[in-house]
Amino acid sequence: MRFARFVIVLAAILAALPVEARDALLLRDVAVLDLSGAQAQLAEGRSVLVEDGTITRIAAAGTIMPPDGARVVDGAGRMVMAGLVDMHVHVWDEASLGAYLAAGVTTVRNASGMPFHLRLAGRIERGEVLGPRLVTTGPILNSPGPNAQVNHHMVATAEEARAAVRAHHAAGFRRLKVYSNLTREAYEAVRDEADLLGMTIMGHTPEGERRPGMPYRKPFDIAFEEVLDDGFVTIEHVESIVWHGLRDGRDAGEGRALARRIAEAGVPVDATLLAFYNLLRVAETKGEYLTRPGTERINPLLVATSGAEYERWSNEDPARHREAFEFYKAMTRMLHEEGVLMVAGSDAGIFTNIPGVSLHDELRLLVEAGIAPADALRMATLNAARVLGEEGEWGSVAEGQRADLLLLGGDPRADLAVLAEPEAVIVAGRFLDRAALAEMGRSSAEHDVARTQANLVEALEAQGIDPASLGL
Repeated sequence: MRFARFVIVLAAILAALPVEARDALLLRDVAVLDLSGAQAQLAEGRSVLVEDGTITRIAAAGTIMPPDGARVVDGAGRMVMAGLVDMHVHVWDEASLGAYLAAGVTTVRNASGMPFHLRLAGRIERGEVLGPRLVTTGPILNSPGPNAQVNHHMVATAEEARAAVRAHHAAGFRRLKVYSNLTREAYEAVRDEADLLGMTIMGHTPEGERRPGMPYRKPFDIAFEEVLDDGFVTIEHVESIVWHGLRDGRDAGEGRALARRIAEAGVPVDATLLAFYNLLRVAETKGEYLTRPGTERINPLLVATSGAEYERWSNEDPARHREAFEFYKAMTRMLHEEGVLMVAGSDAGIFTNIPGVSLHDELRLLVEAGIAPADALRMATLNAARVLGEEGEWGSVAEGQRADLLLLGGDPRADLAVLAEPEAVIVAGRFLDRAALAEMGRSSAEHDVARTQANLVEALEAQGIDPASLGL
């Protein structure tokens, strides 16, 4: 009797373990959501075969024989769609990886690189660490000014900028992130050196040196339109577009004209509405929002260094910022209506933006802005693959593509909330059921502060900064 119980318990434990990418997986009797056409299509009564981390066959349910040893999952008509992509996150430590998978996010683009990100990306790719696929930029390139931060790689001259880009390339980074205070000579040197080395650029649109009177009485040193033909992979943050492109104006006619120019230039945009929305919510709640459920997943070292920012936004005028946010939503809708290729990013990992679930909040805000749910889902799947130059490799449920999939209990086009509780997540062919996902979500709040500090110290030393001078 005891042996029988042992066998039952062991079988249950083994069933809950993630399926390795090399193992075959058959999802039987599922409805496949296809977002690739102008109209989203749902193909019911399908089976999806995954082998060695790749979707190898999609056919009518009951027509695919599972290979020997394959795990067979009865979908019972539930929906399968591509895994979600958060195109703007800040990963401070590997502890947060589980929070993304628990939320159905199977790829993230880290927007502030440190040396450990390159190592972590490799460990994930090799299957040594379970997490979403990690794409990363190098350290943020910026010049001294009001938006400078301690983790930015500061450059002011063309010589410094070229040396920084070469250092990023030598370290193994192939993507650069630029920031708003970059001087003209530094930005142009970054752009030219990146082109020479075959590196890509994303980020805030550089404004040049911020002088008194800018932008209300004096134009920016670098006009917004100047960067539109510089090959940005994405421009980040709709509020930054309004600030730089409209000089913080809120005229709908001028906003639409700007959206049209961005569309004509073919520059993709990552609106990150949530980044400003969470600032607003802190102001509206006088700081109570900072302790809402889920914030325990935010890295405590980040929290410890954000006190001044938390205090400021807890005492900001919410009415003024609510008015601004309503225009940011309108601007996002206009960008979409004018044909700008858009992706979905949440800025998770900074301020009070919770890893993983913040992307669900971003999708909700995109729909609230007037974007159809199917279009918002495209932004978080197909569009991300297209923007990263990997269309056809992943981003949809199709034969030959990477098996990053969600098994859902409902249709997210009708109710985005179903994304928050996936029945299962498949990442690079590994099957994670609800029990495994719940454990990942729980463990993502178990932070290693010492390891996080070591990550930051290593990054500062790589830039020639003495961590001790910053109290680290």
